[in-house]
Amino acid sequence: MLALRLTRTAHLAVHLRRLLVAVASAGTGFLLLSALGYALSHPDTPGAAALRLAWCAAPLAAAVHLAVTVARTDPGTRPRSGLSAIGLGPGRLMAVSATTTALAAALGSVAALFLYLQLRGDLTGGPPSGRVAADALAVGQSLPAPAVLTLLVLVPALASAAVAHTLRPRDPRPTTTAPRGYGRFGAYGWGKTRETFGAYGRFGSRTTAVTAGSRADVAAGSRADVAAQVGAGGGLRTQVSDPRPPAPTDGAAETPVTTQTLDPQPEPAPEPAPRPQSTTALPWGIAVLAAGLTVETYTGNASTAPTPGTAPSAGVLIGWALAALGLALAGPGLTHLCGRLLQAARPGALRLLAGRVLMEESHRIGRPLGVVAAVAAAAYVAATVYDGDGPAFGPLATLGALLVAGCTVATLLTAAVAAKHARADTTDALLRLGAPPATLRGAAAVRTAALLALFGPLTLVVAVLAALPLDH
Repeated sequence: MLALRLTRTAHLAVHLRRLLVAVASAGTGFLLLSALGYALSHPDTPGAAALRLAWCAAPLAAAVHLAVTVARTDPGTRPRSGLSAIGLGPGRLMAVSATTTALAAALGSVAALFLYLQLRGDLTGGPPSGRVAADALAVGQSLPAPAVLTLLVLVPALASAAVAHTLRPRDPRPTTTAPRGYGRFGAYGWGKTRETFGAYGRFGSRTTAVTAGSRADVAAGSRADVAAQVGAGGGLRTQVSDPRPPAPTDGAAETPVTTQTLDPQPEPAPEPAPRPQSTTALPWGIAVLAAGLTVETYTGNASTAPTPGTAPSAGVLIGWALAALGLALAGPGLTHLCGRLLQAARPGALRLLAGRVLMEESHRIGRPLGVVAAVAAAAYVAATVYDGDGPAFGPLATLGALLVAGCTVATLLTAAVAAKHARADTTDALLRLGAPPATLRGAAAVRTAALLALFGPLTLVVAVLAALPLDH
């Protein structure tokens, strides 16, 4: 009920974003049902049916990514102070956000089922529609209810699970960055002064004899302790033993009392500042991108070009998926690098502001930028392979391409709007300090130009490398 109330009282922009999630879920569900219909119409070719179902993973991933971005920017489920007192802590808000996402995706799945049945002619009793191939609709065959239910529940389940994982409560306690060291006798602690484990095991290695003055000071301190124990009536409260050790009984010479003085240890060097999280995945992203291009090149050279009515092989699909994952992983690091490059070589106020904003927002817009670059590269490959002489696009392939492109662009725009709202306080502070609005608009233009200058050539290079093995 709480999720329904928050959904009903949300702003118009929030409703529009949730409507986008429902539309993406409807399109993905329709593609999944079309793959099921193709499998029912061609029971003798299970490999081709499985490949069609595997190609539905691209719009499914795009829809889930859009749902996660919309849930993260939802102001109704954002933690606020005082909500925990009424039972709305971070865990409860996460559950509400996951439920809201599941409701929007389920609405889209139901719409996809009604549309699929309408095209088959099951709802009106009329002839099937000719806009979609008859083998994708499985005309004249009954649809298995368990398979239909499984495919339609797939999008809401994955979307809500991804939202719950992304918005899960985290430990608010700050991590301790002080260097650990060994205390006395190897005690494990957080002291800054480091002592080796065998410092107290080497007897007499670093000792000095106590002088007579030092011994007199020790005796005087002991007498002061005894005097402190004397009560007001002159009686001792606690029995105190003689502070001096007893004389040796074996006639040996008295060994001078020694004390251990450790050599002063230098202060440890300060630990290097931890790298930003946006740059830690950059090497992994480049490695995954290279692996994806390698797999796609190997499988593309080993197979022939796709014939009309068929999709590329499974190896090409795996290669493209790895390349897209690599670009998504490298996106935040590349955005952070772009911000650093803007601030190089004696930057002015405009470049410094633009670079700082890019570095700060790299974790927000970096991954959507990488996904958009991957989709643009795939569009170039499709335009190169599926040209006038190659296989033509069908209605289902067009729907899948529009779903993937629309979801990625909507995800990027949603993340950009969320980043703008996140830095609203900083923008207001700059305006109060006297910064002209033209400077802020110029910084936004510089950021956009820098991102295009970095991601444009990168997308073109990846697209050309991916299209080479298929264009033969």
